[in-house]
Amino acid sequence: MLKRIAVADVRIGMYIHEFCGAWMDHPFWKSKFLLKSAKDLQRIKVSSIGELWIDVSKGLDVDAGVPSVSPEEVAAQAEAKLLAAVQAPVVSLAMSMEDEVRRAVKLCARSKAAIISMFSDARMGQALHFGQAGELVEEISESVMRHPNALISLARLKNADEYTYMHSVAVCALMIALARNLGLNEVQVREAGLAGLLHDIGKMAIPNAVLNKPGKLSDDEFATVRDHPEAGSRMLLESKQVSALVLDVCLHHHEKMDGSGYPHRLVGEQISLYARMGAVCDVYDAITSNRPYKQGWDPAESIRKMAEWKGHFDPVVFQAFVKTVGIYPVGSLVRLESGRIGVVIEQQAKSLLAPKVKVFFSAKAKTPIPQEVLDLSKLGGRDKIIGRESAETWGFRHVDELWSGLAN
Repeated sequence: MLKRIAVADVRIGMYIHEFCGAWMDHPFWKSKFLLKSAKDLQRIKVSSIGELWIDVSKGLDVDAGVPSVSPEEVAAQAEAKLLAAVQAPVVSLAMSMEDEVRRAVKLCARSKAAIISMFSDARMGQALHFGQAGELVEEISESVMRHPNALISLARLKNADEYTYMHSVAVCALMIALARNLGLNEVQVREAGLAGLLHDIGKMAIPNAVLNKPGKLSDDEFATVRDHPEAGSRMLLESKQVSALVLDVCLHHHEKMDGSGYPHRLVGEQISLYARMGAVCDVYDAITSNRPYKQGWDPAESIRKMAEWKGHFDPVVFQAFVKTVGIYPVGSLVRLESGRIGVVIEQQAKSLLAPKVKVFFSAKAKTPIPQEVLDLSKLGGRDKIIGRESAETWGFRHVDELWSGLAN
């Protein structure tokens, strides 16, 4: 039986099932383990995690009177948050998803090369030149304008060894799309995009052996990783080429609304709008991407988990983000009422609950079926999404290929 409890109530002998936060919020390689040592207990308590799940069937329960929340209660609260964003804005698309994905493939390759060049200068301690950055933001902005889902979804399909570079491209695209959803003007949209592109440049101050370590980080290594916002802000400040807005996002994209973030433990309105936007975009791409030490979560599952976390995100910004990527983002594995399993291939302008889905498997018969694209918004309720599914549970290895058309 699972219970969500506050970190303050954790004690040795409890079985940790999952931390309520992103992977970069805590130093543990695995989230499922029996808490045996005082050192690990202290590491949990000094992390920026405020809550976690325990499994009382595998370890100690909370004491009588200590508050806890059941999975059903948490799920209901999360779904309510997501459904608050159910009406998506009507977006005029200049290009089909399929056509824009083809263009975005080339843009991703160019973007990766440009980011590697810029970031390599930072790693070598050379003078930084961001002339390419403005042009790159412009190209990414135009792609997002033509079809917001294409580049955002494609940039998620990065290899673990190219994560740092393509993560910057993905966060840039997410920031641009989110800024437009929040009604910011085009100058502000471009600045938000540049902030997303450069937000993690401080990671170039981290040794590659630590940045790409496939196992558990030591306390010193974890502290080094957490220093990257300040290292990045120093680099950008010394370059004298970016605005205070871009600098602020670099420095504060790991702050949380409840004050448990870093490096300055800012609270609520102390965090700028753009840093709040950066926090959501950074976490979403991080947890949906494969890392050297962790497989990415399904996009829809990631959105649901983010909705569960208390005190992390600005509620207004998070709701706008859900409208931006969808309750079931492109690439999400879903089960339909008919018993078919499919992958979301495109969002619909009028409803976040009725995307286009490519079905390919029968959950009832447990066998593949002929692939078919269903536009749920045109079925008049004859079929609908009833739940999220796990590719790992079903043993599916080609989900991303189904929506992107790209071979793994």
